[in-house]
Amino acid sequence: MSSILQSITLAGGCFWCTEAVFKRVRGVTEVQSGYANGDVADPSYEQVCSGHTGHAEAVRVTFDPAEIGLRDILQIFFATHDPTTPNRQGNDVGTQYRSGIYYSDPTHEQIAAVLLHQLQQEQAFGAPIVTELQPLVNFWPAESYHQDFYERNPNQGYCNFVVAPKVSKFRKTFARHLKPDA
Repeated sequence: MSSILQSITLAGGCFWCTEAVFKRVRGVTEVQSGYANGDVADPSYEQVCSGHTGHAEAVRVTFDPAEIGLRDILQIFFATHDPTTPNRQGNDVGTQYRSGIYYSDPTHEQIAAVLLHQLQQEQAFGAPIVTELQPLVNFWPAESYHQDFYERNPNQGYCNFVVAPKVSKFRKTFARHLKPDA
C-alpha cells in the first residue's frame, strides 16, 4: 500500500540548481521547474527575468511522505541555497531569485514555520533568514528547455560552476537521502 503523494513549491534562486538537487532525493517522485506566485498568467522566461511579473523561479517537488518527510525536504532546501540574501543567489540577482516556500497544505505551512523559527533562533546562517513563507497562489511550468537542464547540460559553464557544487554539497551532507542511482 503506497501513501498519497504530496507536493511543495520551493524557490531557492535559479531553478536549475534546486531541480538538480531534488531530483536526487530519495522519496521525491517528480521535480518540475517553473514560476510561482506572480501576477502574469503563463509567463515566459524572458518576462520573469524582466522582474516585472512578480514570479519566483521555483520547483514543484512531489514526494512520498512514507519515504521522506517535509521537514527533511526543507532542511535540504535550506542547506543548498543561501536563505539570507534577498532577491539574490550568488551572481543571480532579481526578485525572481528570492528564497521562498509556497504551500497548499496548512500542515506544510506549520512544519515550515516551526523550522524557520528554529533556524532563526539558532542563528543557523549567521544572518537573518529572508525566505518568504506564503500560500501557493499559482505555478506555471517553465519552458521545456529548462526541465532537467543539469542532466542535459552537465558541461555547460553555469552547471559546472554553480549547479554541480550544490549537488555535491547535497550528496555529502545528506547521503542518507540520496537516491541509489543518483
